[in-house]
Amino acid sequence: MPRYKLTIEYDGTPFNGWQRQPDRPSVQAAVEAAILGFSGETVTIQAAGRTDSGVHALGQVVHFDLSKAWDPFRIREAMNYHLRPNPVAVVEAEAVPDTFEARFSALARHYEYRILNRRAPAVIERNHVWHLPMELDADAMHAAAQLILGTHDFTTFRAAECQAKSPVKTLDRFAVSRQLDHIIVTASARSFLHHQVRGMVGSLKMVGEGKWRPAQFRAALDAADRSRCGALAPPDGLYLVRADY
Repeated sequence: MPRYKLTIEYDGTPFNGWQRQPDRPSVQAAVEAAILGFSGETVTIQAAGRTDSGVHALGQVVHFDLSKAWDPFRIREAMNYHLRPNPVAVVEAEAVPDTFEARFSALARHYEYRILNRRAPAVIERNHVWHLPMELDADAMHAAAQLILGTHDFTTFRAAECQAKSPVKTLDRFAVSRQLDHIIVTASARSFLHHQVRGMVGSLKMVGEGKWRPAQFRAALDAADRSRCGALAPPDGLYLVRADY
């Protein structure tokens, strides 16, 4: 059976997360309905990452099989027609070998978290940033972020319901930079625990406010205790940027 890979962009605001759920809108259900709409086939797609409710994607990757071959250009155009009016778009479609798997073939996943750091509330970017009116020290946040690079037990930043077999992950990149009124946090790893990025960003806020020193951020990680995590950052500012294969 021919296998296809899609790169998808979506606004997670109206969805109850990526994963299909009974009686609740999900990105997965919208994409699978679009596949059914153009191909007449009911398929179950697999994704590079299962984003939470309200989380966005610039480069989510999925794969699925069809019983007959289709031109990838036609797949992209037909799916974007059937996806309307959902805020979901197929940016790219391509045929791939049947050994390709969106989840298990991924070598790295890259996330971005966007903070709007100004007194005035978000208007244009409402539901797409974390608005924090107090002044944050992005340099201190970046210094703290560098202290947790590498392989560690990330239990502190893990959701209680996380289903990963091990809390040990390798964080390859974790950086903070200021761009005018925005603070951008980037995180890269082969895989992440459930809520790991939001937990890390929520704890970095403590550093940015001056409530924690960078060393206290590292101490929270070393404690391997969820109660040491700062308040979880909201989903609004989180984006799955891309997955590498």
